[in-house]
Amino acid sequence: MAADETQAFEPYVPADRNPRELTLKTITMGILFALLFGISSVYLALRAGLTVGGSIPIAVISIGLFRRLRKSTILENNMIQTIGSAGECISASVVYTLTALLFLKNGATYFHYAQLATVVMVGGFLGILFMIPLRRTLIVKEHKTLPFPEGTACAEVLIAGENQGNSAKPVFLGALAGSAYWILMKLFGLWKETPYLLRRGAQAFYANATLSVNVTPEYLGIGYIIGPRTASQMLFGGLLMWLVFVPLFSAVPKLPLWLGSYDVPKMWLLLGLPGSPPQGIPTASELHAVYGKFIGVGAVVCAGLITLIKTLPVIIASLKTASQSFTERKGFSLNRTERDIPLAWVVIGALFMVVLIAVLPNLPGKLPGSLILSLLIVLFGFFFVAVSCRFVGVVGYSVEPVTPMMFTTVMATCLIFLVLGWTDPSHQAMVVIIGSVVCTAAGFAGASSQDLKTGFLLGSTPWKQQAGLLLGVVISAWVAAGIVLLVDQSIPGIPHAIGYAAPGEDPIYAAPQAGLLSTLIKTVMSGDMPWGLILLGASIALIAELTGFIGLSIAAGMYWPISTVMPIFAGAMIRYLVTSKENKLNQPKKNNEEFSPGMLYATGLVAGGSLIGMILGFLGGFFPAWSEILDLGHHYWKFVMPKDRSNWSDYLAFVPFLGLALFFYQSAKKKRLPSS
Repeated sequence: MAADETQAFEPYVPADRNPRELTLKTITMGILFALLFGISSVYLALRAGLTVGGSIPIAVISIGLFRRLRKSTILENNMIQTIGSAGECISASVVYTLTALLFLKNGATYFHYAQLATVVMVGGFLGILFMIPLRRTLIVKEHKTLPFPEGTACAEVLIAGENQGNSAKPVFLGALAGSAYWILMKLFGLWKETPYLLRRGAQAFYANATLSVNVTPEYLGIGYIIGPRTASQMLFGGLLMWLVFVPLFSAVPKLPLWLGSYDVPKMWLLLGLPGSPPQGIPTASELHAVYGKFIGVGAVVCAGLITLIKTLPVIIASLKTASQSFTERKGFSLNRTERDIPLAWVVIGALFMVVLIAVLPNLPGKLPGSLILSLLIVLFGFFFVAVSCRFVGVVGYSVEPVTPMMFTTVMATCLIFLVLGWTDPSHQAMVVIIGSVVCTAAGFAGASSQDLKTGFLLGSTPWKQQAGLLLGVVISAWVAAGIVLLVDQSIPGIPHAIGYAAPGEDPIYAAPQAGLLSTLIKTVMSGDMPWGLILLGASIALIAELTGFIGLSIAAGMYWPISTVMPIFAGAMIRYLVTSKENKLNQPKKNNEEFSPGMLYATGLVAGGSLIGMILGFLGGFFPAWSEILDLGHHYWKFVMPKDRSNWSDYLAFVPFLGLALFFYQSAKKKRLPSS
């Protein structure tokens, strides 16, 4: 790159300085944060189908720790968050895509440690490698036109910490509150985890109308982070499903012809759900599993396609950028802040990853057919990496359209396989592998582009950041795969805890994204798609988009259990109250809202609640005797409650949840921390 391309911009650390950056300390701390946020993300993605970005909270914690322990450079703190943030993205990819194997016939055959870790590691590597030649164009040349919001905010946080010494206290307090809440609720059993506001029986008037709330701290924190607009639209989708469609399906034993003339037993067998098909009037959760999820699938696919169509200008610009970037010479330059990993290494690395997938034993597909798998991975992977990097540069990583890209990849692959006549279970598993690598590549490319933007603003050495990202991928992939397998074996007597639900209850580890993915694959490749339900969901998404709503948010609300949506909405309302109070007081705002006390407390609630929730889940699964001994609430309530105490236990569960919400609100409305 010519030297005059960066003369107009001077980073925080000039290129002629060479402070500590990629050191043993940064590698060690980055790996620890990758483990922490990776474990938290696995739990959160399995339960709610959501994760929270780790870059900014890791940066804040790193600043706070090293100010107390030992002085570190700003580039060391940036390297720590760069490596550590890999844990969230890689863990989410394992849960969102590869757990879909458990929902496919014979898919568990491929659900093993080495296979899971290798597949997602390949996706992460491809995401970084495809991103490297795009960095100079998207981040350097278009510095003034592509803001990369989270990357810019993270740079501001690190600079503020360097100059003013801001504390990580809100994150730690939130984590402590979330951990204590989970211990009292789950370990000691002092209140129910999922109380009901409304629960009509299968034969009652307004049958199966259901409103439940999973009163956990991490959902409250997620709601604050995603904000009132998205959360309110998710709630609308949830209420539409659980108060309109589910009671309607309860009143109609067999769907009318225009919806496909399906009944519950037929749909149960079509989806391959565990256990025998329900007899008699189904419960609310059973109706949602066989009918409601197809409406959600239709809405997600339609909203995803609309999102991609709306971003066609971005797609065209991304491909143009990608083609130009690959024709330019890359390599090490004399200037420290311009040194990328050389293009030759990028090409060799990408080819090696693709060949690895084609020849790896114990994965679906054998040579020469597996070469088609590799070809599709390269085709879709590079296309969506280019789209993802430019998209997050414009609007940010938090709204990156990974879900639409994943479902577009899966739908296109299914159609190709149908033409080739590849419809047996092993080919369905191949679709999951393709979707997983592409989803990981696109998602991680978007996340890493934000990290590289932060590094560009601070004056980091690009090749060191890229090496740190590759290291974070390796560590996170093998850890996330192990955690997912542990969770899957955490219910005694149940072969696979992921997706399992006790009769009449929602699954503990629902893995909603993976369930939706497997539903789409099975029905498309079986040729027995309930088009009426799919079109109904698509119509709802289309109407939502035409009226200015976010179709994907409403679709998510319809697909997820209402118990997940309700506490997320509660957290969003806390943010609404906090921001309304700030507006009334005319408090000055900064663009990096992520650095506000509320955001930091919310991140702490998510991290602490998720981590302790997973640990206690392991305790209950692997040490049931200890779990029963410590379950003080179960023994206590037997003496103080009447025999039919279900309503009382529901009401009492809301008391500590409201107390946590009040504490959160009081913490979030404190004076905004300075950020620059």
